[in-house]
Amino acid sequence: MEKTLSFLTQILLYIIPAVTGTAATAADWPNLRGPNHNGISDEKLHLAELTKVRPLWHNSIGVGCSSVAVRRGRVYTMGNTGTKNDQQSHEDVVYCFDADTGVEIWRHTYKCGLNFKSNTPAGPFATPSLDANRVYTFSRKGDVFCLDSGTGKVVWHRDVKEELGMKMPFQGGFAGSPLILGEMVILNVGDAGTALDKHTGKVIWKSEAEDAAQATPVPFRMGDRQCIAIFSGFGVVGVDAADGRKVWSFPWDTKYKTNVVDPIIEGDKVFISTWYGVGCALLDISTSDPNVVWQNKEMQNHYSNCVLWKGYLYGFDVAKLKCMDFKTGRIKWALEGGFGRGSLMMADGKLIVLTEKGTLLIGEASPEGFTAVLKADIIKGKCYAGPVFCGGKIYARNDKGDLVCVALSGTDR
Repeated sequence: MEKTLSFLTQILLYIIPAVTGTAATAADWPNLRGPNHNGISDEKLHLAELTKVRPLWHNSIGVGCSSVAVRRGRVYTMGNTGTKNDQQSHEDVVYCFDADTGVEIWRHTYKCGLNFKSNTPAGPFATPSLDANRVYTFSRKGDVFCLDSGTGKVVWHRDVKEELGMKMPFQGGFAGSPLILGEMVILNVGDAGTALDKHTGKVIWKSEAEDAAQATPVPFRMGDRQCIAIFSGFGVVGVDAADGRKVWSFPWDTKYKTNVVDPIIEGDKVFISTWYGVGCALLDISTSDPNVVWQNKEMQNHYSNCVLWKGYLYGFDVAKLKCMDFKTGRIKWALEGGFGRGSLMMADGKLIVLTEKGTLLIGEASPEGFTAVLKADIIKGKCYAGPVFCGGKIYARNDKGDLVCVALSGTDR
């Protein structure tokens, strides 16, 4: 039986956030890679008290690799509930769940193909982005939705492929999550991004209708200028957020134009990484013509971003968990065996790792090595979406559509 809240409870859940304001709290994770777009949570995580995980709830949400966004006690994610041989059943679903119980509050559905034309997982890849009382989503075929976060009602909808003539990335379609920046929704669409008005969906600026890639746009500043870094099909580009004009660009040729992970920006340096034998590089973007600080093949990210912490990158070189010196590109340590194409995030200086087969590992982030203080199998199947730690809970999903929420002991909200 489908789980639903009573009508009165739904009304209260909708009214309370409106009364208490729209500002994000420490227990919010409003978009892919968190409020600071870096995969790092501000919550406390005490390893000395961390002994076990406690399952809270499990839902079936349909296939995909969309991660979760969390705000004011609600969880938002996406899946596709269709079956391979029945095209009429192919529908994307945007879900809103109660974070404590997993009870479904609302869902929004629309027609969208599953994508079986390449060897990438089926279903949506983009993660919902939350802003005030709105939810923004992006489908593999180019549907951009703005939904009311309380009810799921459509505020506006644009199809960037059909309406703007934009090309879908070859490997599975559009996959970058929406970036909410000021009054705009920024998308990895075209060769250097596209900006829509977040209130109306009207085009503010757009780039040439060339190959986009799968990464999510990342905000950064150059002096007093607000900019956005976009990993497109041809390479990485920095654009002025006000008008979309390129301020710098750097070519990066990856097989199938599969530039999946987001650029990592620290000061006037940008780290990029891809798979297919290409590797990674650190770029100096202090001028309009970026220079390579270093480049090697020691960190080949595919589905999962690295996180940068105190001068070191922690991430997956395909199936090896590694620590890399950000300034030099030298490897400090490497672990292999049992990780698969895993993913990770960080909280309170601790790595939160999810292996491809659903094993959770938590331990101190240190250039001296990694030892898991906690190890627990929390989900089965193939897990390509990164784990999310928010409000003392861990959220994880697999590509077949299982979404789990577990509680951690030793957390301090």
